[in-house]
Amino acid sequence: MEPIAVEGGKGTVELRSDGIIHLVWNDRVNIEAVDAHAAMAAVNEAGRGSEYPMLVDMATTESVHRHARAVFSIPCAASRIALLGTSPVDRVLANFFLGVHIPPCPTRFFTSRDDALVWLMQDLAE
Repeated sequence: MEPIAVEGGKGTVELRSDGIIHLVWNDRVNIEAVDAHAAMAAVNEAGRGSEYPMLVDMATTESVHRHARAVFSIPCAASRIALLGTSPVDRVLANFFLGVHIPPCPTRFFTSRDDALVWLMQDLAE
């Protein structure tokens, strides 16, 4: 499947050939509620009525607004979510989200893409 541009141009969503939805945020974006809604719409479009594990590449995200974090608590086409980051800031953003909001499905933060993919593939094997 071709990547779907998130409305507003801050990222892309793709249903990969391995059955994982991949949301990639652009470098140094500030994610507002409107961006979160647009991303979730693209995720649901990619899912086409089914649920898939989702990899969220947030390695260079600058910030996630409080109202955007609330949007990410709404169920979507993701059956489980791996948040992938590389910096202490990424970890803080992810842990803050996980500590304040109840994710709609199993959600974990990873600094290793390989570890994140192994965890996501467990969902496909079940």
